[in-house]
Amino acid sequence: KMGKYTVRVATGDLFLAGSLNLVQLWLVGEHGEADLGKQLRPAWGKVEEFKIDVPLHLGRLLMVKLRKHNVLLSVDWFCKWISVQGPGTQGEVFFPCYRWVQGHGIICLPEGTARTLSDDPQNLFKKYREQELEERRCTVRWGSWKDGLILPIAGNRQLDLPRDERFLEDKDLDFSVSLAKALKDMAIKGTLDFINCVKRLEDFKKIFPRGKTALAERVHDSWKNDAFFGYQFLNGANPMLLRHSSSLPARLVLPPGMEDLKTQLEKELQAGSLFEVDFSLLDGVKPNVIIFKPQYVAAPLVMLKLQPDGRLLPMVIQLQPPRYGCPPPLLFLPSDPPMAWLLAKTWVRSSDFQLHQLQSHLLRGHLIAEVIAVATMRSLPSLHPIYKNQLLIPHFRYTMAINTLARSRLVSEGGIFDLVVSTGSGGHVDILQRATACLTYRSLCPPDDLADRGLLGVKSSLYGQDAIRLWGIISRYVEGMVGLFYKSDQAVKDDLELQAWCREMTETGLQMAQDRGFPISLESRAQLCHFVTMCIFTCTGQHASNHLGQLDWYSWIPNGPGTMRKPPPISKDVTEKDIVDSLPNLHQAHMQKTVTDFLGRRQPVMVALGQHEEKYFSGPEPQAVLRQFQEELAAMDKGIEVRNAVLDLPYEYLRPSMVENSVTI
Repeated sequence: KMGKYTVRVATGDLFLAGSLNLVQLWLVGEHGEADLGKQLRPAWGKVEEFKIDVPLHLGRLLMVKLRKHNVLLSVDWFCKWISVQGPGTQGEVFFPCYRWVQGHGIICLPEGTARTLSDDPQNLFKKYREQELEERRCTVRWGSWKDGLILPIAGNRQLDLPRDERFLEDKDLDFSVSLAKALKDMAIKGTLDFINCVKRLEDFKKIFPRGKTALAERVHDSWKNDAFFGYQFLNGANPMLLRHSSSLPARLVLPPGMEDLKTQLEKELQAGSLFEVDFSLLDGVKPNVIIFKPQYVAAPLVMLKLQPDGRLLPMVIQLQPPRYGCPPPLLFLPSDPPMAWLLAKTWVRSSDFQLHQLQSHLLRGHLIAEVIAVATMRSLPSLHPIYKNQLLIPHFRYTMAINTLARSRLVSEGGIFDLVVSTGSGGHVDILQRATACLTYRSLCPPDDLADRGLLGVKSSLYGQDAIRLWGIISRYVEGMVGLFYKSDQAVKDDLELQAWCREMTETGLQMAQDRGFPISLESRAQLCHFVTMCIFTCTGQHASNHLGQLDWYSWIPNGPGTMRKPPPISKDVTEKDIVDSLPNLHQAHMQKTVTDFLGRRQPVMVALGQHEEKYFSGPEPQAVLRQFQEELAAMDKGIEVRNAVLDLPYEYLRPSMVENSVTI
C-alpha cells in the first residue's frame, strides 16, 4: 500500500551549520524501512520540507536514518531535528538530533519518546542503543590529569574533543576575543606596573575597574568592617566553609591571659551562636615562587559569633595551627591595634581565595560536572529518559570544552595560577588532591550540606535559603520526570543502563568514591531522584553560587588577594606599609584583576537554568513537567527580586535567571 509522507528537516542557524553535501534519508518502521533517496542539500538556518510516496507499509515509525554523501569535500552539517507526518505517525512525529553530522556514516535518530530497556519488550531499539554507546565510548574517553584527582575527559585541547563538545562559533569567538583583549590589556598596562608602585592601600584604586559592579564599590568602601568580613562567609563568593561550632576547636590554643576570650567563646557556644571557618586544608602546602621571590600561604582559623540581628562578627583569628614544641600561635582580636587586626583579616581573605577557587569553584563546580557529563555520555543512550528528557543533556553544554581550556591555560604548568597565585606551581594540585580526598556526596546536596554545617536555621544565610529552594524546585522537576518512566522501585533496580551509569560515575570518574557516600547502585525511585537532582544542581546552582561572586568580591584586590608576599605576622606591631608589602604588588594585582574580569564577566552567550530551546523529547506529559519547572523558577526569580529590593546587600547568585544551565566559563 502506497503511503504519502511529509518530511521536514531543520538545520541549525550556527555559523557554517549548513552543508554542500547531499543528505540521504530512510524511514524505519515496525514492518520495514524505506530509502527516500538523496533528497536534500541542507541550507543554513532553514526548515526544508518535502513530500514523498513510499510504496511500503512501514507501520509505526521508529526512527529516521540519515547519511551525508561526500563528493570531493566533506562539509559538516548541524541538524536540529527531523519531523515526519504520514501513515502510522498519528500527527507529526519528531526525531531530535541537535548535533553535528560528520563524515559519511549512517546516523540513526529514534523518535523523541524516551524509553528504558523494559519499555522496549520487542527489542526494537536494543541494537541501536548498544551501537550508540559503543561509538560514544570510542569518542568520549576517560583521561587523567594528576594522580589523586577525579578523572577528566581525554584530550589536551579543544580539537581533541568530539565536535559536539567543543565551543560553537559564537562562544568560541567571544572567548577568544575577550581573552586576547584581556592579555593585550595586561601587556600594555603591565609594563607600567613595574614603574608605579603601591605605597598605600588606596593605591590599589589604580587598577580598580571603571565598569565595576555596585557591590564591588561597596566592597571597596566596607572591606575593613568586621560585619562585612563575617557576611562574606554567609553570602560572599565562597559560602561553603562556614560551620556551626559544636565544641571549641582543638587547634585553638588559648595562651595565659586570654581567660576573658575563653569565657566569651564558651558563652556563645552554650547559646548556639558560635561559628567557625577552618582553613587547615592549606596547612603545609608548598608556597609558590613568583619571579624569583617566595610567596606565602597560611592556614587560619576564624571564630565568629552570630548576633540576634543576623550579623556574623569575628571574635578571634589564629593564622597558623599550633606546632609541637613551639609556643602557641599568636591570636588576633578585634580589640588589637587596627592595622594588626586588618592584616590578620587580610590573611584570612587570601586563604579564602585559595580554597574558593580550587575547592569550591574548580573541584565542586567544574570537575564534578565533567565527571557527570562523561559518565552520562558513556553509559546512557540518547533514548534513555534520564539522558533524553532534558534532565541531564542540556546541563553539559560546553563543560568539557571550558575544563579542557582551564587545564591547559589556568592551572597548567606556567599557567595563570603559577604566575599570580601563592598556591601555584604545585601547591594548587596538592590542595585539589586534599579536597578530593574529603569530598562527600552529602556535601554536594544542599539540604544535607547545610544541615551538616549547622546553617539550616540561620536567617541571614541567604545562600542557604536560596540553595534549599532551588534544590527543591529541581527535585520536584526530577521527580515529575522520573515518575513518568519508573512506576516502582523495582523498575529502577532492574534498569541495567541506569546501574551502569551510577557505577561508572562513582567507581571510575570519581575514583572509588563509595567510601565517601557516593552510591554505586540505585535501589529506589527516591534514591534515583536525589542522585539526578545532585547532578543538575552541581552543573547549575552549585557552580553559579561559586562563580558569579568573583567580580563583586575580588575586584578590590585587598579583599581577596591571590598571593601574599610576606610571611604571616608574629607580632601586633603592624603598619599600613606592612599590609601593603604583604599584598600582591601592582603587577600581580593587575594580572589577578584581568583574570577575574575575564572569568567573572557576564556571559553574552548565556542560557539560563531551564530555558534551553532544544526539544529532546515528545509527548505532552514531559512537556507539562518542564513547563511546571519553568513556572516555579520564574516564581523564585520574582521572589528573590522582591526580597532583594529591601535588603542592604542583595544576594543574586542563585537567582534562576542568573544561574547558567551548564558550566560554560
